[in-house]
Amino acid sequence: MAQASQEFGEWPLKRLMTDVVGSGPKSADDMSCEQAREAFQRILAGEPDATTLGAFWLANRWKRNNPEELAGYTDVMREESVVTAEPEADPVDCGANYDGKHSSAVLGVGAGLVAAAAGTPVVVHSGDRIPTQKATAYKHVLDELGIRTDLEPEESANMVDETGFGFYYQPAFNPGVHDLYDRRDQMGVRTFVNTIETVGNPANADVHLGSFYHLAFAKKLTDLIRESDHLDYSRAIFFQGMEGYDDIRPGYTKVAEWNDGAELEDYEIETAEYGMEMENEDLEVDDVTADSATITEAVLAGERDDHFVDAIALNGAFRMYAREDVDSLEDGLEQARDVIADGSAEAVLEDLRAF
Repeated sequence: MAQASQEFGEWPLKRLMTDVVGSGPKSADDMSCEQAREAFQRILAGEPDATTLGAFWLANRWKRNNPEELAGYTDVMREESVVTAEPEADPVDCGANYDGKHSSAVLGVGAGLVAAAAGTPVVVHSGDRIPTQKATAYKHVLDELGIRTDLEPEESANMVDETGFGFYYQPAFNPGVHDLYDRRDQMGVRTFVNTIETVGNPANADVHLGSFYHLAFAKKLTDLIRESDHLDYSRAIFFQGMEGYDDIRPGYTKVAEWNDGAELEDYEIETAEYGMEMENEDLEVDDVTADSATITEAVLAGERDDHFVDAIALNGAFRMYAREDVDSLEDGLEQARDVIADGSAEAVLEDLRAF
C-alpha cells in the first residue's frame, strides 16, 4: 500500500483540477495514464486534502473517465492495495457492483453454487454496505446463510479449492480502497472507485463476469482491460443486470462479450426464449438480505417451483457459459437444473457452511 511519506511526481490533485480535469463537464481535458496513476497513488497514500479529494472525484464524474484513466487507477490499485491469493482452480471472477441491491433478490449466490456444483468454480467479492447505496451485496446474503465472510485472501482461495465457490472480502484483499470508505460516504455520489473495485480480481481469474447500468460502459470496461498492465483477463462478459448487479434481468438483457484478440460482440438474452415468462417485479422481495438467503436455501433444496428457480438456474448457466464450460446457455440450463434436482448444489452450500 502507498505510504504518506513517498515521493510523487509533478501532479498533485489540486494542479490536476486547475490544469486538466476541473473546468467543467464540457471543457475538461482527459488525463494521461501517468497523471491518473499519480493521482490515485496520492489518494491511497492519504495525501490530498479532503476538500480537494472530493472536488477531484466529482470532476472525474462530471467529465467521465476514459479507459486510459481507469486503467491507470486500476493498475495502481492492483500494485499498491490488492492482495491476491490464487486458488488452484481457475474460477469465474464475479464482480458485481459493490453498493448492492435495494429491491430484487440477490441471485448470484445461488447461481454461483449451482455453477460450482456443475464443475464451474466461481469467485465473488464485495465489501460491507458500500456507498452510495449501502445496499445488500454478496457478503450480506452469505452471512445470512451462515457462511464465513471475514476471510483473509488465502482462506478465500482455499474455500474455492475445497468447495468450488469462494468469497473474497474487500477489507482483507483491498485494504487501501477500504480505507477510503468514510471519504466515499461523504461524497453522496458514486466515484470512479465504484468502477475499479469491481475488477480488483483478487483470485487472478482468467474470466470476468460483470454488470453495469448502461451498455456503453461495457465497451469502456473492456477497453480498460486492454489498457491495463495488471489485469490478465482473456475473456470478459458485461451485461445490464438487475439494479446494476450481476443478475440477468427478466425479459430483455443486453450482453457485451469480449475475448482477448477479438472485437467486442453484443447480443440479447430473452428469458422468454428459455420458457421463462417473468417480469422484474416477479423477483422483487421485501427484505433483500433475509429473503435472498431464504430463497436460495429453498431453491437448492428443491422446495420451490417458481420464477426464482428459473432465474437462479439461468444465472448459474451463464456463469458456466462465461467460463466456456458449456457450449450454450441451453446446455448450461440443463446442467443447472440437474444439479439442483440431484442435491449437488445444496451439498456445495453445506460444504461452505462447514468451511
